[in-house]
Amino acid sequence: MEVTNLFFKFVLQQTKEMETQEVNKITFEEFKSQIISDYRTAFMSREVSLLSRREVLTGKAKFGIFGDGKELPQIAMAKVFKNGDFRSGYYRDQTFMFAIGELKTSEFFAQLYALTDIEKEPASGGRQMTSHFATRSINDDGSWRNLTQQKNSSSDISPTAGQMPRLLGLAQASKYYRNVPEADTENNFSVNGNEIGFGTIGDASTSEGHFWEAVNAGGVLQIPMIISIWDDGYGISVPAKYQRTKSNLSELLSGFKRNENERGYEIITVKGWDYPGLIDAYSRAEKFAREHHIPCIVHVQECTQPQGHSTSGSHERYKSEDRLTWEKEFDGITKFREYILAFADHSEEIISADELDELETKIKAEVKAAQKQCWEDYLNPILDLKTQALNLLEKLSSESSNAAFIGIEINNLKAKKSPFKRDVYSTVRKVIRLVRQENLASKSALISWLDEKFEKEEETYSSKLVSGTAIKVEQVSPTYDENPEMEDGRVIVRNNFDKLFEKYPKALVFGEDAGNIGDVNQGLEGLQAKYGIDRISDTGIREATILGQGIGLAMRGLRPIAEIQYLDYILYCLQGISDDLATVLYRSCGTQKAPLIIRTRGHRLEGIWHSGSQMGGILNLVRGVNILVPRNLTKAAGFYNTLMQADEPAIVVESLNGYRLKEPTPTNIGEFTTPIGEVEVTKEGNDITLLTYGSTWRIVMDAAKELEQLGISVEVIDAQSLLPFDIKNDLAKSLAKTNRLVIVDEDVPGGASAFLLQNILENQGGYFTLDSAPLTITAKAHRPAYATDGDYFSKPSLDDIVEKVYKLMSEAKPNEFPSLFE
Repeated sequence: MEVTNLFFKFVLQQTKEMETQEVNKITFEEFKSQIISDYRTAFMSREVSLLSRREVLTGKAKFGIFGDGKELPQIAMAKVFKNGDFRSGYYRDQTFMFAIGELKTSEFFAQLYALTDIEKEPASGGRQMTSHFATRSINDDGSWRNLTQQKNSSSDISPTAGQMPRLLGLAQASKYYRNVPEADTENNFSVNGNEIGFGTIGDASTSEGHFWEAVNAGGVLQIPMIISIWDDGYGISVPAKYQRTKSNLSELLSGFKRNENERGYEIITVKGWDYPGLIDAYSRAEKFAREHHIPCIVHVQECTQPQGHSTSGSHERYKSEDRLTWEKEFDGITKFREYILAFADHSEEIISADELDELETKIKAEVKAAQKQCWEDYLNPILDLKTQALNLLEKLSSESSNAAFIGIEINNLKAKKSPFKRDVYSTVRKVIRLVRQENLASKSALISWLDEKFEKEEETYSSKLVSGTAIKVEQVSPTYDENPEMEDGRVIVRNNFDKLFEKYPKALVFGEDAGNIGDVNQGLEGLQAKYGIDRISDTGIREATILGQGIGLAMRGLRPIAEIQYLDYILYCLQGISDDLATVLYRSCGTQKAPLIIRTRGHRLEGIWHSGSQMGGILNLVRGVNILVPRNLTKAAGFYNTLMQADEPAIVVESLNGYRLKEPTPTNIGEFTTPIGEVEVTKEGNDITLLTYGSTWRIVMDAAKELEQLGISVEVIDAQSLLPFDIKNDLAKSLAKTNRLVIVDEDVPGGASAFLLQNILENQGGYFTLDSAPLTITAKAHRPAYATDGDYFSKPSLDDIVEKVYKLMSEAKPNEFPSLFE
């Protein structure tokens, strides 16, 4: 059929950047098939949203947040999304995931119901709420899949704009692989750096600092990145005029637009209901990003949100009648239907209105069938669990003197037609409490059944926080000449990094002052000149996106080391470490990983803002990340060597006042390892165990010498690794000998010391070997005051340690150790 009118206009828009002869390659039949397929996807996605909301409101699902109103732009974006590309999006992107073939309707409903079968809910195995998407990047054994042969989506997180920092690294990886081809000679992660990082965000979330920091960094880096902004004019109930200075985001972003003289973004504005315009917009954006590594922003205006923000409420509460009427008229699917049917007016009919109605009816039936099957897949295993429990409970009831009470619990459980696992297990546990004084075979059988089930549920809900590879790396001790050369600690860690960059072409480091001057403490001195700016690079002052770069780069198979200049500054990116990095393996149910190393330094600098003592907060927020606190730079170098042989994320806190201290130079630089999760006894003793870490270790060792002179034999233990901590229970072994415990920590009271106490007393059973109450010697509750005297009165000093340990011994043995101050 000859191409004319509407079809020709569509083809022309779709191929603006192409040679003229390519236009004629698209036949009308191909065009027609594409249009019908796209309408099917859009309508199916909308029907999934509508039905899912009903499932939540009827109580069958817990919560729902959907992508209705954004269907057309996501279909357009999917058309330029190729194998090897990566998405870093948010919870409105279901249509996109349907369109690229990485989400089935059954899988969407499986996540809605929290189905824990990873085969049926592959994004998270039931761990994430609905509309949090992911594709599989690693095999069951932790090895990488070939990411260039599949379409990729990094695992979503809920925090608004939290996906933006990660997007930087996903896009930067392409630039790295293009410029450093030896990093991927087998093309498992990149094909000549042609992959694009696609980011999506709602317009209200662009008010977050993460968005602007990421946009600025992307413009500096000039990386293949396309940011799509789904603009529906609201942030839940709050309209755009309260979200940003200018309601038009394109205008607000115009300062980032590139021109003939300056780098920047290609900024494209398009309507969310304009199907051909959207196809054209993404075709242009793809060319800029994929071929030229020019970042792009596609601002999709006039999107709608037909069901409001989520199942938590209705948008009729805050939108005017005029707005609601406009949203119905300019709904993307409504407009797409009008567009399709308009072809008939030009003798180019794609599909008739009746046929379109039939298609919609068919799609509704398919979606309903998928939902129904998924509900059965979810419910049937729980009903089977219920049956097993009831059989055991009824057997127990027939033998128990508490049969009447057990019968009540049995009847309550039977009455639940759609139970949760919780209902079953809670009933069983309550009954076990009821028969606590009875010794029955049926009780034992019930307890055994519960133990077996809970072991499986532990795997279902609490596994894969870490991969376990870090603690399995073989320990290789540093070796030394008979008379080793003494070097500054900074030289040892620098030389070790030199070996690592020589050995691992996937390794790169970046951060404030990390490149040209080799970091502020010279731990990377000269390495940029040797390995190039792609591998050893400076960044702006932007910790949140330094972290994000690292996460994205690690998700694409690289081994990034993100420099956060001081531990105090980690607060700027702590949200990302906690919400994103620490949860990657867990929230993806073991299908994605991000082995990022965060290099920082802290402890014992002076002043409120440079004291490096936020450890308690960090420990409680980043479970899933190794926290390593080496006492010197040789130990730090060993940790880097260990981590490069593992696949887990970590924070390495180097001792800030150790760079100019002399250390013996190992002969096996780049090879020796420091074990993760193991403490080290650095001085043996019999009277008391002193546990510490980091820079405070040197003070503790000096205090131990003075205590020896006072007649107290001190065993000093360096924690070395806080997460994980003492996996061999060496503290318990030490306490069995000394029967007394002191923890010396420069964090605030109740900070890291409380964490360590809980591990030793509760997890290791250390409480039972103590002859005295455990003691913590910490910093004051306030931030440390400035200068030498401020440090002396704010943090544990040698005098504090000696006097408090002596007092503990005096209370236990007053005749042997008379009071110092009486």
